[in-house]
Amino acid sequence: MNTITQQTSLTQRDRAVNWHPYTQMKTADTIIPIVKGEGIYLFDNEGKKYMDVVSSWWVTLHGHSHPYIAQRIFEQLNTLEQVIFAGFTHEPAIQLSENLLKLLPVNQKKVFYSDNGSTAVEVALKMCIQYAHNQGNKKTKILAFKNSYHGDTFGAMSVSGKSFWTKPFESMLFEVVFIDTPNTENLKDLQSQIRNLKDEVACFIYEPLVQGAAGMLMYNAEDLSSLMKFCRELGVLMVQDEVFTGFGRTGKLFAANYLTERPDIMCFSKGLTGGTMPMGITTCSDEIYNAFWSDDKHKTLFHGHSFTANPLACTAALASMEILLKEDTQMNIKRITHQHSEFVKSLAIHPQVENARQVGTILAFDFKTEYGTSYFNEIGKRLYNEFLQRGIIMRPLGNVIYLVPPYCITSEELDFVYQNIMEVLDQFRN
Repeated sequence: MNTITQQTSLTQRDRAVNWHPYTQMKTADTIIPIVKGEGIYLFDNEGKKYMDVVSSWWVTLHGHSHPYIAQRIFEQLNTLEQVIFAGFTHEPAIQLSENLLKLLPVNQKKVFYSDNGSTAVEVALKMCIQYAHNQGNKKTKILAFKNSYHGDTFGAMSVSGKSFWTKPFESMLFEVVFIDTPNTENLKDLQSQIRNLKDEVACFIYEPLVQGAAGMLMYNAEDLSSLMKFCRELGVLMVQDEVFTGFGRTGKLFAANYLTERPDIMCFSKGLTGGTMPMGITTCSDEIYNAFWSDDKHKTLFHGHSFTANPLACTAALASMEILLKEDTQMNIKRITHQHSEFVKSLAIHPQVENARQVGTILAFDFKTEYGTSYFNEIGKRLYNEFLQRGIIMRPLGNVIYLVPPYCITSEELDFVYQNIMEVLDQFRN
């Protein structure tokens, strides 16, 4: 079968059976069959290669098909592929918990495994609500930031900013109080809002430093620390969603490393396994854990997944973390951060660009358009297709263009992406 026939066949077969995420299937462009990944590149059926500079939805830290991670998974696969995690344990899960907790704020003491970012958030919310319940209190309101995004399951949707994504389910979502992200001007007003609600609030959940799906909205670490300190003084539990920002994305291992205050609970996924396998983790303090430690079985955290702490996923995470902590990888993160910061200066003066911004390996800017910034801005589709033609995978959030590259990208490859961004800006200039 020649490659053109094969690609057509794969595309047609896919259309016949698959429903893709965040995709209006009736109007969707042709789905591209990918047959191989290596480093920052993905290869389609015709042999065309694409630079994956969004890390395949922000998960691929070290590049595709990393040989070390693959070898570790292969070895584990031939030893133990799966075991129920209720009543049993295994070395990869124990080692991963030990290794991760050493890197987190010192108050994080226990690890609860799940399947993805949304479920990690669901676990955190249930921990907080039941934390109050187990102590004879009823606290059911959640505090969250406007424009937040924490996932697509019902609890995660509830604490995400209201949008077209959540509108069909609005009547089924629980009560959440949404506040602005903090700055020096609004901090006192935010404190007043929280003080008035403190006896009803089960927890405050937030994406630290960067609100990813909202359009890579960035805010100040010092202001967040101030708000966290106030919450701590009032006894409001804090859930830090590091699903996106964790494992080096912000230039440090975790966004927590920028903050002076510690959350009670933390959520992880995406880069956790280096993008190799699905896994979610929720960590918590002893204070949270001890509220469930009881002779009363009714105080148990009744939550679990069939593939909780899957040995293969734990092994992938261990291997990814090992690579992440290597000096070469840390130097790459610093290099990408520096290159981004220099390129942002060029973007900032381009007439087609608004709000050029960057933290660590995350770079974003708004493509100036008369329709304003919106996820549904049609320019996003045109920009996406133009970059694809140039062999670069970007997935604009409407008119927001961003880069979240794997850490193995070279300086030359990054410069190539920058050059193409500037060319596209000029090409689409109003």
